[in-house]
Amino acid sequence: RLVVALQSRLFVFSFPQRPTKLFEFDTRDNPKGVFWGPGGCFGAQGHPNSCPPPGIVDLCPSLERALLVFPGHKCGSLQLVDLGSAKPGTSSAPVTINAHQSEVGCAALSPTGTMVASASRRGTLIRLFCTQSRARLLELRRGTDPATLYCLAFSPDCSFLCAVSDKGTGHVFALRDTRLNRRSALARVGKVGPVLGPYVESQWSLASFTVPAEAPGVCAFGR
Repeated sequence: RLVVALQSRLFVFSFPQRPTKLFEFDTRDNPKGVFWGPGGCFGAQGHPNSCPPPGIVDLCPSLERALLVFPGHKCGSLQLVDLGSAKPGTSSAPVTINAHQSEVGCAALSPTGTMVASASRRGTLIRLFCTQSRARLLELRRGTDPATLYCLAFSPDCSFLCAVSDKGTGHVFALRDTRLNRRSALARVGKVGPVLGPYVESQWSLASFTVPAEAPGVCAFGR
């Protein structure tokens, strides 16, 4: 499959033998659109090399679950489509996950297609959902200051998740043994009220590393 994400539409083609359009989906407006021309990449302002992060779309590499994720029509929502069960040329309603209150900023599918991770454009929280039940599994905190997340990546065995932002810091979270993740010192206090509750209950990264600030980056795990 070959996936092409435009500003408000997404196309899926067969690949590699004579690519043929199989599906077409409308998406929420994606202001991260860029184009290539003489002199390199041009961002929304038309300046060379002013590329924003890539469009929000991910395709699961699993042969058993050919899942595709992209922004839903509702603010903060994700749409999931199983390309393996969907029939080309037919209109099937994608599964919708209401992930955030603000616009989605980044999303990634696990290698097995069982989980999807997403962050809003605020970039403070990363939420993990089950692709079958749509239930929220974990809430991970990158930080407290707003940030642009460039990349979310699962480890091959889905034990860890990595995130890179424009703050010049990468974060690694544990997904299976969540005891490895750090927690706020206020978590030991117990009930702290509805205001601090979400802050205290979220989990912080078990490890972090430094990258050049404001430089768009891609993170990945080796086997």
